[in-house]
Amino acid sequence: MILYLKLLRPFNLLMVLLAQGLVKYGLFEPFGISLALTPGSFAIMVIATLCIAAGGNVINDIYDQEIDWINRPKKVLVGKRISEKAAYNLYILLTVLGVGLGFVVANLVGKPALALVFIFSAALLYWYATFLKSMLFIGNMVISSLVGFSILMGILFDLYPAMEFQDKTLYLRLSKVVLYYALAAFYFNLMREITKDIQDVNGDKNGGRNTLPIVLGISRTKAIVIIMGLLGLFGVLFFAYFELYRVLFLLMYMVFALGGTLLVFTLQAWNAKKTKHFARLSNLLKLIMLLGLASLGFIKTLL
Repeated sequence: MILYLKLLRPFNLLMVLLAQGLVKYGLFEPFGISLALTPGSFAIMVIATLCIAAGGNVINDIYDQEIDWINRPKKVLVGKRISEKAAYNLYILLTVLGVGLGFVVANLVGKPALALVFIFSAALLYWYATFLKSMLFIGNMVISSLVGFSILMGILFDLYPAMEFQDKTLYLRLSKVVLYYALAAFYFNLMREITKDIQDVNGDKNGGRNTLPIVLGISRTKAIVIIMGLLGLFGVLFFAYFELYRVLFLLMYMVFALGGTLLVFTLQAWNAKKTKHFARLSNLLKLIMLLGLASLGFIKTLL
């Protein structure tokens, strides 16, 4: 059971759960506006999203077996501790369940066409694992877009179906906030994908992948990550200075917790040379994304 749980990458799923939960209960609900998702239908949407994301993790591991034997031999599960057939069956179960629940929640909010969101996401994760991942930068963009899109689900399923007969002013302001967080999630996940490509460069070469470190070299790709880190740090400080001066706690949180961690990341990226260094940077970006998401619980004080 524990092996299958590891295969699903529980931390990544927890991040999706946290993001969608904070959007609804940390941002939307406190304003007392009319929303489309009840607690029950929200739970169905979250489970559907998690199932499709987990299925994507499984199919990714199935097609990455050869590369994972080189990059992380001690962590290989599919083909070593879990059979490929069992992994495929789990992928099919999770994807069918996710799409099926997607149909249910789309009908519950009165927008059946929204079920296409779950179908397209599942298809894109399959294409990513089997084809898009090998295309230069395309795979990084696709998976990062899906991470950002998981945050936008709150707009599509909670705000959009309920705002038709309401004053749209507050709905649009809330949508704007969620969009900014989705873009931030996309950006920092893209940084992490590029960092992971540096970490996995040896296996990717043997697997015929076409990644930035292979095409540009590790030094140039590392420079891109450092520049992205500095731009991210500048963006956080810019936002804190111009938007958060009214809320001291949130200002301090953004500057010291998020900005400070980004500064540490950039300094460590400058000195990174070995695979273990880039693995540490990848984990640091997970922390940065977690800290960014946590601020969603306080951002309502600005609106």
